[in-house]
Amino acid sequence: MTTMKRKITVAMAAALLSATAVAAQAEDYTITVWSGGTGDTSHYRVDAIEMAADLLEREAAVRGEELNITVEKQVWSGWDDFKQAVTLAAESGTAPNIIVTGHEDIGPWAQAGILRPVEDYVDFDVWPLNQLYDNLVEVSSYDGQIWGIPQDAESRPFFMSRAHLAEIGYSEDEIDALPSQIEAGEYTLYDMLEDAEAMQDAGVVEAGMAFAPRVSNGPDYWQFYQSFGGEMVDPESGQLIFDRQALTDMYQFFVDAAEMGVVPATYLGGDWDEWHRNVAAGSYGMWHGGTWHKSQWENQFELTDFFDKIAFSLIPAGNENGRANTITHPLVYLISATGTDDEAAIAAELITIASEPRINSLHAVESGHLAIGEAQASVPLYANDRWSTEATEALLPHANAIPNNADFGAYWDAMYQGLEAAWTGTSSVEDAVNMAQAQVEADLGDGIIIR
Repeated sequence: MTTMKRKITVAMAAALLSATAVAAQAEDYTITVWSGGTGDTSHYRVDAIEMAADLLEREAAVRGEELNITVEKQVWSGWDDFKQAVTLAAESGTAPNIIVTGHEDIGPWAQAGILRPVEDYVDFDVWPLNQLYDNLVEVSSYDGQIWGIPQDAESRPFFMSRAHLAEIGYSEDEIDALPSQIEAGEYTLYDMLEDAEAMQDAGVVEAGMAFAPRVSNGPDYWQFYQSFGGEMVDPESGQLIFDRQALTDMYQFFVDAAEMGVVPATYLGGDWDEWHRNVAAGSYGMWHGGTWHKSQWENQFELTDFFDKIAFSLIPAGNENGRANTITHPLVYLISATGTDDEAAIAAELITIASEPRINSLHAVESGHLAIGEAQASVPLYANDRWSTEATEALLPHANAIPNNADFGAYWDAMYQGLEAAWTGTSSVEDAVNMAQAQVEADLGDGIIIR
């Protein structure tokens, strides 16, 4: 456990005392919680706050006190409108008390004064926060402070159709062995392209459907950068890293895939529902996605017998410079700077309770996400769910995250624009890399290391 995680500040102790005093005054509180990227199976992102409020009220009643908390919830299925709503509300002083968002928002929103450091209001040395995974707490941190509490964890696996692998000659034992071979670097992204081409040549998948990456921008594409040896941030200086060779190899991989015909050159920008339907129907040979997609495929797109039909693993290495990997993109509970200190203390208490293993496991299992803490392995609902346990064991030990660097968004935009240009054939790979480099140098200057 890190020193930062164990740090208990005087301000935090004062806030805890304030929360006790607030309960004794028997006042009414309205706590607002907004969540982005939230659909039918992920409602516990906000419902858990409501559950926590009920528990906090009951605890106050047992002490002979009266505490009334009204939780006002609002969710967005997407991200752009949600983030715009948060920033506009913050500018007008009407931001929600609790924000549920991706960890990458911590850096820019902390710098903009939108957030309060959660470590000023909670104690990471006591239950339930003392059982959170250290790496998720680190992902929730920025500039030496802990700003958020992880709301969930996930991973972005590589998926393979067991039936289509069998149709090109793989035995069941060989399919079962593929995840270990991928982890060891023995089966690479180019081996995958050969198998995808074999599936297409054999007619077991339609042309252009043997390999189905993510249809839009997202953290997933940084996995492929890492597959070719790319690093996003220098661990010592904290500066972002632009690795020309890794980016060149990454772009070239997707160009090669398009030229082999296993994925269209015009693939990016496709429809997500169509993508999900194709997965559930068994139309793809190889693809990548999120752990939470399993729940969507089963609940919304009528996929049955997942484990009989689909194998999963880390994203394979691309070459000898890279490694098999996966990225986790935890959502976090953040406390906004809006409202009083007492409201912030109540909000912090609510997200602490919502982080208890049994409550968080409701979200994890229903939505296909992974545990945020060690104790969830002992919660029967989580422990008895095959996907939760197998995905945790196979993926989380290898997971890392995109950096919370406030400048990373500019780098991300440049990377993806270059990928689109190369993939669609709008420019050569070399020109796409040069374009991305010129963009980050113009935007970030000395804030990024060019290798």
